Amino acid sequence: MYVDSHCHLSMAEFTGRMPEIRAAMADAQVDRALVICTTLEEFDAVHALALQHDNLWASAGVHPDTEGLREPTLDDLLERGRLPRVVAIGETGLDYYRLNGRSVADMAWQRDRFRVHIHAARMLDKPLVVHTRSASEDTLAVLREEGGGAVRGVFHCFTETAEVARAALDLGFHISFSGILTFRNAQDLRDVARWVPMDRLLIETDSPYLAPVPFRGKVNQPAYVPRVAAQLAELKGCTPEEIGHVTSANFERLFAVPPCDRQGTA
Repeated sequence: MYVDSHCHLSMAEFTGRMPEIRAAMADAQVDRALVICTTLEEFDAVHALALQHDNLWASAGVHPDTEGLREPTLDDLLERGRLPRVVAIGETGLDYYRLNGRSVADMAWQRDRFRVHIHAARMLDKPLVVHTRSASEDTLAVLREEGGGAVRGVFHCFTETAEVARAALDLGFHISFSGILTFRNAQDLRDVARWVPMDRLLIETDSPYLAPVPFRGKVNQPAYVPRVAAQLAELKGCTPEEIGHVTSANFERLFAVPPCDRQGTA
């Protein structure tokens, strides 16, 4: 019924725990999850999870905040993006939250990296998983310059304003909400979520981070994504099950993933 459209199951918090994690998903009616890659060094582990488990898929990309590791070339992303069960490019984007004494002008390397990911997504005709933090104006500008409408995708873990959401939707992107939506101080974000069209919604955990209420402070996991659905349902005036069905259909359409049977097998 539910799909976690963005999680990081290759991280250390989940080492040796996949049977437990998948059992919890099944109990919570979370049929599928997209495991997100953040470095080239991590990709093999991310991809292995998707190959080993028929309800997991993978992305290929390098997070904008990653420094000191291998820089992705276009060929790197194309090679990985063509592999079985890799359904997206990213996560990618811009993050100016930790400039560490640098100026926005000094972050040209992030913008260059973002452009490489956009080119790969366009060439592969696969969706782009976009991360933006303290950089929405530049994120949108680069997408307009490089994508134009030829690149689709999702703004994941959305925390921006209504104006940014409208701009993302105008570019043809989906909007994904995480457990942040349940936080007491997130009323502005709930106001944004209330009017995002149902056919552009996705839900995610971004696990192991950002566990929703009532699990704040604990390690997040895909089994908690129904909590996001429940909050969206309250905002939309519908049932969590309806949010689950709609966001699952959106996930299938965006990432070209086949429908899921009742047992969670695609």
